[in-house]
Amino acid sequence: MTAYNPERRRFIKQAGSAAAIIPLGILASGCGSRPEALKTPPNIIFVFSDDHAFQALGCYGSIVNETPNLDRLAEEGMVFDKCCVTNSICAPSRAVILTGKHSHLNGVRDNRDEFDGTQQTFPKILRQSGYQTAIIGKWHLKTEPTGFDYWEVLPGQGHYYNPDFRTPGGTITEHGYVTDIIHDKALDWLETKRDPEKPFMLMIQNKAPHREWEPGPDHLDMYEGTRFPEPPNLFDDYEGRGTAARRQDMSIAETMRIKADLKMWEEGDEEDGTFQRTIGRMDEEQRRKWDEAYRDDLEEYQNSSLEGDDLVRWKYQRYMEDYLRCIASVDDNFGRVLDYLEENGLAENTVVMYSSDQGFYLGEHGWFDKRFMYKESFFTPFLVRWPGVIQPGSRSDELVSNLDFAETFLDLAGAEPPEDMQGLSLKPLFTGPAPGGWRDSVYYNYYEFPAVHSVRRHEGVFDGRYKLIYFYDLDEWEFYDTEKDPREMKSEYGNPEYSEIIKTLQAELERLKVEYQVPPPEPLENNPDA
Repeated sequence: MTAYNPERRRFIKQAGSAAAIIPLGILASGCGSRPEALKTPPNIIFVFSDDHAFQALGCYGSIVNETPNLDRLAEEGMVFDKCCVTNSICAPSRAVILTGKHSHLNGVRDNRDEFDGTQQTFPKILRQSGYQTAIIGKWHLKTEPTGFDYWEVLPGQGHYYNPDFRTPGGTITEHGYVTDIIHDKALDWLETKRDPEKPFMLMIQNKAPHREWEPGPDHLDMYEGTRFPEPPNLFDDYEGRGTAARRQDMSIAETMRIKADLKMWEEGDEEDGTFQRTIGRMDEEQRRKWDEAYRDDLEEYQNSSLEGDDLVRWKYQRYMEDYLRCIASVDDNFGRVLDYLEENGLAENTVVMYSSDQGFYLGEHGWFDKRFMYKESFFTPFLVRWPGVIQPGSRSDELVSNLDFAETFLDLAGAEPPEDMQGLSLKPLFTGPAPGGWRDSVYYNYYEFPAVHSVRRHEGVFDGRYKLIYFYDLDEWEFYDTEKDPREMKSEYGNPEYSEIIKTLQAELERLKVEYQVPPPEPLENNPDA
């Protein structure tokens, strides 16, 4: 581990700036790159989905679906294989990205907190640097967006069909499917509302594929008849983990709802609140297509007597169909953005990034949702294309984080990141190896408990191979060697073979808490374990 050094961040920033300049000759002669690409501040498009599991992307080795347009970005740019999140839940992830600060400093520790829009954010600094900024789609931070020249955002979680949008002039309702509409609005902004004399930063924020995973009309029949491979630990008994894994409430077996999640609505269910929030918003034609698409599934379920493992398997297959249908819509619309950039001469000077607010469980450990520091929700997809700068088809296995996005955006724009931002600019990694002194561990803290899904509060540290997790309200530690146990099935905390490594990680955890100014955890009210 790198010893704590208060000058470390300053050195890395300086090294990063140098790294962005040194490889130019190499890039120009060896990769067909254009040195001028680094002279003009690029446009930035950041496409951000909600709950997109990295294992549901072709470029990350998906065995359940194909994502040709997102894979195109990977083929023309860089894939980050170890992009982590600081807090695996929606609103906190968004606040971390806006501020470049951990949850305890930006004020959004869980989905119940309101974002303080008066604080410093990267869009505000970009505007001061001459950029035009816009955000369209999911916001999920309760207060109105600040720092944007243009914004249209979904209220709360938003709706898949005929969604409402909050705007500076009030709330409007649009007809259609949310992923299509968000991208329609983004392309319209690019075509008719942006100032062509200014560089721009456009954030396209998808609702999909968030629960309840409602597919759009173009994909209702996709994957019909497909049998998805089950994850090897679909029937995990949690024998190798502690209290938190055993007491969670996010299992396909127990938590996933037959009607609301798997769409097995029957006649007479119209008064159900979830029904009204979801397919109850559809017009007559949308509802007709929906009912027609789900009729066979409903009849199969009604005529079966599934229970136990057979019911779990059936629920898993239904879940995967809808989840992946939502991603197909994201991928199709992402292709529209790439096509627009090329057709309008914007591709060459536009950095395009794709990521998600966190990963997601697709049946691993028998789960859906996120929250835990285990791999599937701790890692998030991150793809970047920068023509003339990033080597096409490249990959990075450096430890990076959503904490780094704000400083990266500012560095791309030539703006100086404020000293109180806690991430690192990823720009050096776009053009060469990591500069000396690059981080060799990341810090994680999840706060939302007691709450939906009943995942206990925990913090942890990951060094790229070894992962140490502390469930501090339970006073329980877990430790994983992710090279030998990539599915994190058995904690090795207490195994004498790892005693020195565990001590080192515990010291690193404390060092990171000092560096990131992490306060002691607040006492829980109504703690069921107290």
